[in-house]
Amino acid sequence: MADKLRVDLSGAPQTMLATFYAKALDADLPKPILGDRFAKEIVDRIDYDWSKTTMNKANSPSVTTRTAHFDIWARQFLAVHPEAVVLHLGCGLDARAFRLDPGPGVEWYDVDYPEVAELRRALYPARDNYHVVPASVTDPAWLADIPADRPTLMIAEGLTMYLQPSDGIALLRRVVDGFPSGELQFDAYGRLGIRSQWMNLVVRRAGATLHWAIDGPDDILDALSATRLLAWVSPFDSPTFHDVAWYYRALGGVMRAVPPLRRMAQYHRYAF
Repeated sequence: MADKLRVDLSGAPQTMLATFYAKALDADLPKPILGDRFAKEIVDRIDYDWSKTTMNKANSPSVTTRTAHFDIWARQFLAVHPEAVVLHLGCGLDARAFRLDPGPGVEWYDVDYPEVAELRRALYPARDNYHVVPASVTDPAWLADIPADRPTLMIAEGLTMYLQPSDGIALLRRVVDGFPSGELQFDAYGRLGIRSQWMNLVVRRAGATLHWAIDGPDDILDALSATRLLAWVSPFDSPTFHDVAWYYRALGGVMRAVPPLRRMAQYHRYAF
């Protein structure tokens, strides 16, 4: 235990431990959804009581199906733009830059709170064109050091709901206005998802609070006139959801059939 890295986080940063542990659990499943061996290896190097996360093998697909979905979208963007900038916002301990292993023309930036960035640097190896930015994503200052001369992909998985609406819109606007072209890819909770946050054990145990409700694309398109909708998908319609256990598929059928439930969580993709 002495050679393990001790972790002490609270609030929103602590929730990233739950999502990361879900990926490690998935890696040991007979039919993993994400198959992230980086997560499995790194979890074993951290001194933490993972039972606090409330994550187990049965509920891990609530995280891994989402992560796998955004991996697909990111790969699609990078296939078309092999010399892009990637802004992975609120990255936590996710290994996306290592899973996707982008080509030498991609400049990748993982952005998160300084205490999370410090963990990343201790746990992940260096790689060419890979950067860890220790900053709050809502601080405008960090963007000044990002090259703004090429297509840019912003990925924000599990982030928007923790932001105040004004901060979230301002962040998206800075990305759209600051780069020549690219995509915004993120997930969001609708109003019902925000109102029912008391049911979310991960959020509750971390002492975090969800704020920003996005009910559909119009909430983004009305605020960011320079964007164009590419996709707006229910998690239960994602191809990554097809191989989950029968009880998850049954739940998905119910959620798809009731519009307010369908909007509880969504995946968004916009071009700018």
